[in-house]
Amino acid sequence: MTKERGLPVDAISPADGPIRTPAATKGSLSRRMILIAAVWIIVLLSGGGFALDRVLSSAVTRNFDDQLEYVLRSLLNSSEIGPEGEVIFTREAADQRFVEPGSGLYWQVSGKGREDFPSRSLWDRRLAHGGGHDDRNVHVYNSTQFPDEKLRVVERDVMLPGSPVHWRFQVAQSRDGLDAQITVLRRTLVRSFALLAVGLIVLAALQTFYGLWPLRRVREEIARMRAGQSTRVSSAMPVEVAPMVEELNALIEHNERQAEEARRHAGNLAHALKTPLTVIMNAATAQSEDLADTVIREARTMRRQVDHHLARARAVGRRGSAHSRADVWPSLESVERAVGRLYRHIRLDVTGPRGLQVHVERQDLDEMLGNLIENAAKYGGGSVFVTVGAQAGFVEFLIEDDGVGIPEEQRVRIFDRGVRLDTGKPGTGLGLAIVRDVAEIYEGTVSLEESEDLGGLLVRLRLPAAN
Repeated sequence: MTKERGLPVDAISPADGPIRTPAATKGSLSRRMILIAAVWIIVLLSGGGFALDRVLSSAVTRNFDDQLEYVLRSLLNSSEIGPEGEVIFTREAADQRFVEPGSGLYWQVSGKGREDFPSRSLWDRRLAHGGGHDDRNVHVYNSTQFPDEKLRVVERDVMLPGSPVHWRFQVAQSRDGLDAQITVLRRTLVRSFALLAVGLIVLAALQTFYGLWPLRRVREEIARMRAGQSTRVSSAMPVEVAPMVEELNALIEHNERQAEEARRHAGNLAHALKTPLTVIMNAATAQSEDLADTVIREARTMRRQVDHHLARARAVGRRGSAHSRADVWPSLESVERAVGRLYRHIRLDVTGPRGLQVHVERQDLDEMLGNLIENAAKYGGGSVFVTVGAQAGFVEFLIEDDGVGIPEEQRVRIFDRGVRLDTGKPGTGLGLAIVRDVAEIYEGTVSLEESEDLGGLLVRLRLPAAN
């Protein structure tokens, strides 16, 4: 048994309605917006956190170094040369850690050719002091000379009065306290910025869902329209969504107008065909002697009506295309050749720029120009003059002939279907009616005037320009 989506074919009931084809999707708009916001938040907070960590770590380290420099200046200010040329201090350092072995706070005085003079806290260890540089100014650096203890060292070289020796004063302190402060600081920053990032991402998610909520309302409104509960999206929308809703309502109105036109034309066509069919049926029932002539005559009438309504329906169907456009000059040349073969005695002149385009389908443009130029050739005196030009967003066609023209009081009635002023020549009486209907569908106009140059009829056709 043939199956569709896992169900038997006979299990699908027409009452279930048409199967809805899921729309093609390309990811989630909400997810995309939240992801962009999250990435941007993380990048900004990471950069800001790194910069803040550098600033705060530098401030803590600078404060630590300032304390060491203060001790160094105190040692320098209280130092002098003893009787044997050694360095002595007029007062002891106030910090008790200097006399506690392994306390983590040390000082040392060293001189070339002299024995190192360390604090009691160093005990049997000594601070390294290379002679490769001259620290006339304060020099601060990290040291790993003690395997079990990282040091922060501040040193300076001075010459004390009465001594030719360059003495190097060093103050060192364990980095454990400094590193512990920086670790606490960084942990606090990471936790704070992580919490801030989560909060901002949640805020972005809420903003996205709230901001896109009107689109869900539009979807609900469209579902209500499809269910027949409403005909328009009538709910108030934000200003950003309102233009889309207006265009949607305009599209719905356009489709309804086209559907109404289609129903009206179908009714008009049915009404137009009813009378000829009735005549044919009556003649056939009465077995009239002129049945064949009656059938031919009424069939021609029905054919004219069908051609008219087909032309109008075709133009209505094409009107919705914004890309409908046709080159004016090739259409004029095509109509000129066709009319020239039918009316070889007619002189047909066409003038105007060659680069014009109109927002009309080529087939409809050919039909309008063909009807107008053929009428001018048929009812004129032998000369037809066509002028084309651009004017205020429209392309204007002037079709003039040297015939007798049409009285002004008849110029409106001549556009009605089937109306002919000259019954002595063959025709359907639908040409101008078709031109008017098709021109109006494309938001153009057609009017009749008197030709000043040729003396006959002037037909002015205006169609929207495409360039």
